[in-house]
Amino acid sequence: MYPPKFDYAAPTTLDDALALLAEHGEEAKILAGGQSLIPMLKLRFAGPDMLIDINRVEGLDTLEETADHLIIGGMCRHNIIGHHSIIEQKWPVFAEAGKLIADPLVRNMGTIAGSLVHADPQADWGSVLLAVDAEIVVKKKGGERSINIDDFLHGIFETAIEPDEILTEIRVPKPKGKSGGAYLKMERKVGDFATAGVAVFVEMDGDTIKQAGLGLTAMGTRNLKAKEAEDALKGEKPSPELYAKAADLAAKICNPKDDTRGSAEYKLSVVRTYVQRGLERAVNFAQKA
Repeated sequence: MYPPKFDYAAPTTLDDALALLAEHGEEAKILAGGQSLIPMLKLRFAGPDMLIDINRVEGLDTLEETADHLIIGGMCRHNIIGHHSIIEQKWPVFAEAGKLIADPLVRNMGTIAGSLVHADPQADWGSVLLAVDAEIVVKKKGGERSINIDDFLHGIFETAIEPDEILTEIRVPKPKGKSGGAYLKMERKVGDFATAGVAVFVEMDGDTIKQAGLGLTAMGTRNLKAKEAEDALKGEKPSPELYAKAADLAAKICNPKDDTRGSAEYKLSVVRTYVQRGLERAVNFAQKA
């Protein structure tokens, strides 16, 4: 099936892109990596009057650390994030997720902003950003705002972004002490959506867990933040018993469905196992940092 007809624009500045969005509003769609949008166009699930291609806009693919944040530009490709030297050395939860997303074509073309705005609950970045408590920066003509990732994700294909806004960057607060993370994902085959996934992030204070983050993939109508499990980890010394407790608390917020990828019971079992394994890996990384 071919997509319906649309006008096409390829602005070279962010201001021009935002002006086009302000003009066309809900009748426009942003083209970043195209790995979600192009299939939707071909299936006629989307039919914009205007397609705004932002691949020529400079400055949207930054990846750097400042004094307080890790900054990831919205146009950063999955593969760039997964293999960037800063990420591999200091942010294992991003490095592992970036290498597990879909297949090589999607990883090379797809962008973190495109994935987040598409908001598929089986996608990976939402869980990673929930674990690290990231802020999402969106801009429109005349202004910008910052939205916590937990408030940004609303439901299946639903987010807090407005039709005249572009997701320009992700800001991740840098931990003060040693930290570690992990992303574990079960998929039937390379390129498939997640059967289940768990993102883990910990910050240590000596031999105690100072902060913890847990994001869950494919366990509901959006990526889920296991807040009760996170609270149970804070201020505690790592142990298999503590990990098991956090795993049970994380599983309580899940609402998986029986489908061709497995039964709901099986998926909950995977989540419990992955939370425990992820915490062990994250703490070990932090202790060796």
